[in-house]
Amino acid sequence: MKLYCLSGHPTLPCNVLKFKSTTIMLDCGLDTTAVLNFLPLPLVHSPRLSKLPGWVSKDGSINLEKELKECGGRVFVDSQPELCLPERELMDLSTIDVILISNYHCMMALPYITEHSGFTGAVYATEPTLQIGRLLMEELVNHMERVPKDQSATCWKNKEIQRLLPVPLKDVEEVWAWKRCYTIQEVNSALSKVQLVGYSQKVELFGAVQVSPLSSGYSLGSSNWIIQSHYEKVSYMSGSSLLTTHPQPMDQSSLKNSDILILTGLTQMPTANPDGMLGEFCSNLAMTIRAGGNVLVPCYSSGVIYDLLECLYQFIDSANLGSTPFYFISPIANSSLEFSQIFAEWLCHNKQSKVYLPEPPFPHAELIQTNKLKHYPSIHGDFSSEFRQPCVVFTGHPSLRFGDVVHFMELWGRSTLNTIIFTEPDFSYLDALAPYQPLAMKCVYCPIDTRLNFHQVSKLLKEIQPLHVVCPEQYTQPPPAQSHRSDLMLELPAAPLPYRRGSVLTLPFRRSYERIHLLPELAKSLVPSEVKPGVSVATVSGMLQSKDNKHTLMSVPRPPPAAPTKKRKRVLEEPPEVLAPKPLLSGAVPLDGFLATLHKHGISEVKVEETADGHILHLQAEDALIQMEADATHIVCDNNEPMRTTLRDLVLRFLQKL
Repeated sequence: MKLYCLSGHPTLPCNVLKFKSTTIMLDCGLDTTAVLNFLPLPLVHSPRLSKLPGWVSKDGSINLEKELKECGGRVFVDSQPELCLPERELMDLSTIDVILISNYHCMMALPYITEHSGFTGAVYATEPTLQIGRLLMEELVNHMERVPKDQSATCWKNKEIQRLLPVPLKDVEEVWAWKRCYTIQEVNSALSKVQLVGYSQKVELFGAVQVSPLSSGYSLGSSNWIIQSHYEKVSYMSGSSLLTTHPQPMDQSSLKNSDILILTGLTQMPTANPDGMLGEFCSNLAMTIRAGGNVLVPCYSSGVIYDLLECLYQFIDSANLGSTPFYFISPIANSSLEFSQIFAEWLCHNKQSKVYLPEPPFPHAELIQTNKLKHYPSIHGDFSSEFRQPCVVFTGHPSLRFGDVVHFMELWGRSTLNTIIFTEPDFSYLDALAPYQPLAMKCVYCPIDTRLNFHQVSKLLKEIQPLHVVCPEQYTQPPPAQSHRSDLMLELPAAPLPYRRGSVLTLPFRRSYERIHLLPELAKSLVPSEVKPGVSVATVSGMLQSKDNKHTLMSVPRPPPAAPTKKRKRVLEEPPEVLAPKPLLSGAVPLDGFLATLHKHGISEVKVEETADGHILHLQAEDALIQMEADATHIVCDNNEPMRTTLRDLVLRFLQKL
């Protein structure tokens, strides 16, 4: 059993498990942090960004003015933003049989895998994961294609040049794994390969293993996966949460008794309490609005935004913000809000029960009806005529490199009245803001990450007790900035097996058993013998047939009778004689009992020698030797067959024949 790690990002995993003749990809996360090294894509012409000076090395030997620009004291790549793909050279991706998706954030690299590697397998995901994943992919493509850049920057990726660049470009790894965004045609083709599954539904793969998704409690339709055969069980835990939010609660009991637990997707903010961050978000928002400023919230179009809007719904009236407009701007804003209301069976019990009243499960439906929340596909069109300030704007992308958020950064960045509130934990807010410096607007960092923290996962692992835990190496040591915090790492009784991008692990697990089906006619012919109370054993001779990873033991077919011929044969050909199998022997020969039996039969001169495997008995008068071991007895008699036969019969008295 082997595990191939194709991603270095612990919350955007991509691993491949080879288990019992099947090759299973576990998630295909797309590392979007690479875009932080690129200049933003403004929706309208930006004089500031268009006049940035190009970068030239201090000695003038390297001139990359067309590729690199200096901005805010840092150097950025001036081309279409690129994304870091999973490792594609470690193994042949066309050999992958299935891809299991745990949540919609962990499927963003799917078109790169299915469309450019010769992949011919199936992809399994829940319905909300597929539908919201589709929306997020369409949004990403829309953001990139709205502001196309023709020039491509590749010279700076040369190793000899890159090591001379200023940080952080100097230290960036895997730059040749960076690629431009896929097209909408590739998205549609990739998603056409997805097959929908429900929680606890068992899907058989080639008769070898069964896979089954379980609720992970993190987002709509998010799953952990069980991969099991008759005698082995592997659990894959990715992006799980024990907090009470909008999705169905996490199914913990089904993860018990796993031989291997692959653990990924823990919180990126182990020191930040989500409830505390929500409170801070609301208070900073209210302070800014009361002072006459605007609030910008760069966020994804699905997920935490549902909880933010629910929190604001309860907060608006108590904070006297009833007249403040809230805008949600995204190409998929309308679809995202609608999808959240129709996936009732994937929601927690409280929200499910509202559907039968009938009431919308999320309160943002009421905010839209009362015109407190308005959603638009972009800043163009209706928004520009209905826009009024002060206001709160939710828009993407959280990296601040593309999307409508770039326009609001240019529009509001110069005023100290305005505030930007970061709620997504995927990006460093200082790196996100770097190309907009110097910045006058206030910045508040309230990362809301509901995934499991180290304390929660340690407690959970004590309950489910897997034999072995496999996890990213980042979880086996404290964060570099807080090296003294041993509580910010996994501490288990048995050390977990760490992995990193490009590593191949041979998992410490050896398969011992395989299930075989006996045909009824063969089962009827068995004659069990009781070897000890309650335990019977029978010998069986048959022919083993293996097909589609299922094994069947059937009776040995008899040769068909020879067809009569006109010519007479000189020699009559008879079918080969089938000899009855020799009986099997079981039990042990006790030394003292055997010596007493020898004495009764007149063999008294016996010298006993102890060995590592048992005993050697020297029968001096008979010139014979008996070697007794745990699983065998050897009798050596030179030219005395009657004596050998007598000794053999005495040994057989202590053994049981089957």
